[in-house]
Amino acid sequence: MVRLPLTPHEIERGERLGALLRRARGDRSMLEIALTAGVSPETLRKIESGRVATPAFPTIAAIAGVLGLSLDEIWAAISESASELAS
Repeated sequence: MVRLPLTPHEIERGERLGALLRRARGDRSMLEIALTAGVSPETLRKIESGRVATPAFPTIAAIAGVLGLSLDEIWAAISESASELAS
């Protein structure tokens, strides 16, 4: 199976997702959040840094649950265009 390269839009959306999760995590440790969500700390680190721009839905759902974020909230935040973020 060949994976297609990510589009610039997907990369940008992944960066917004990572920033949102970092803000929501606040002062809590990455290890604490990852283990509570049932994902590896390395996976969470890669998502927060934007290195995994298109994480699996169950992974995001688990992290969102631990952080107290709704999936609607996440989708709204990562779907904004760059111009909307600048205003």
